[in-house]
Amino acid sequence: MNEETTILKTTDWVKGTSIKGEMVIGFIDSLSMVQGAVYVTVAESDNAEIVGLTIPIAVQQVETLPEIAPKDTAQLEDLIDLALQTGDREWFKELTGELNGKKRAIKIQTN
Repeated sequence: MNEETTILKTTDWVKGTSIKGEMVIGFIDSLSMVQGAVYVTVAESDNAEIVGLTIPIAVQQVETLPEIAPKDTAQLEDLIDLALQTGDREWFKELTGELNGKKRAIKIQTN
């Protein structure tokens, strides 16, 4: 078999199916190759109760999402909220820096 293999790493955005069959979109918090699982911090799901939680998902049940940079301040603000919910200080700093840069650029354009 000539299967394409994807190397998963922490902070990768993925979509997949939880053990309970829930659709999940989130980012990899950690990996356990021994268990064959990734621990995904849920950003979106068809089960609102698991949003913000970190859940295990079998490696075979996830696929990476293409990297797309946020384009507007509303998207950045939503991601900042998620970074706060998950306690990810580095991601929070990165996002707030990007948001502040966008706000400065808008201010310069309007002057």
